[in-house]
Amino acid sequence: MLDINLKQLEVFVTTAEYGSFTRAADVLYLSQSTVSSHIRSLEETLGVLLFDRAARRRVALTEAGKRIYPTAREIVDRCRVLQSNLPEREGNLLTVGASTVPAQYLIPRLLADFSRQRPDCQFLLRRGDSAGIHELLRSGQIAVGFVGMRMDEKAFRYVPLLEDHLVLVTENSPCFQDLPAEVGLELLLREPVIARETASGTWLETEKWLRGQGILPERLHILARMENPDAIRRAVARGMGVSVLSSLVVEEDAAAGRLRTFELGQGAWRQICMVLPKRTALTATQTAFADFVRQSAAL
Repeated sequence: MLDINLKQLEVFVTTAEYGSFTRAADVLYLSQSTVSSHIRSLEETLGVLLFDRAARRRVALTEAGKRIYPTAREIVDRCRVLQSNLPEREGNLLTVGASTVPAQYLIPRLLADFSRQRPDCQFLLRRGDSAGIHELLRSGQIAVGFVGMRMDEKAFRYVPLLEDHLVLVTENSPCFQDLPAEVGLELLLREPVIARETASGTWLETEKWLRGQGILPERLHILARMENPDAIRRAVARGMGVSVLSSLVVEEDAAAGRLRTFELGQGAWRQICMVLPKRTALTATQTAFADFVRQSAAL
């Protein structure tokens, strides 16, 4: 009779990959004490220590942990494949994850169009920033994601869907109305900034673009950070500061004269991508949806 269970192995593998009991607990939606308990039980069963708790920043694998990790990783991966190949649940539930911009401006259309082809399918949309969507994919809670930032080319396949330009957004007041469109970078460095959260694809691409211009992001006067682009739009419109947002987010406000937009220049754009895990097999419904998205992007 085996004394090792799959949850212990999943916790061990996740902790090893993130190098942190706390991060493993967040990804697996467990308490840190539960993660520690699973690791301790596995160590007692195997008769070895798996982690060096004395490491200051990251929890490090012991030599025994390094030997055990590849086998544990393979077992967890095979179980996920087995689960994905089971007969699909009643209603063909499709769980999709999307970061903020694609969740608001891309996913509703895709799900509506796909539902016309598969009226038997039910949908669950999980939202988060780009980093959060990648974590949901890693933990197997979703198999299809949509993000604005490529974060791990080794573990995931990215399918480009559309090009999304980043623009500087200001209130449409007299002090901004007569400025030429090419002063976006100058305004970004001069005005107080309302930024997206640090793990959002929009902010990560903004940082990447700034560094490409030879500018450290620390030069910005960040007055506030907000997770919701709609909240940022309203704050900018009231004169709280300027922001860098997706052109998809602000195109209606700009057309209506509620906001003014400025181009940031070459390289200030990103791709909205569908992201799929390389090591996880998709169910029939997930495969049909992924194929549908690819075909839609090619139109």
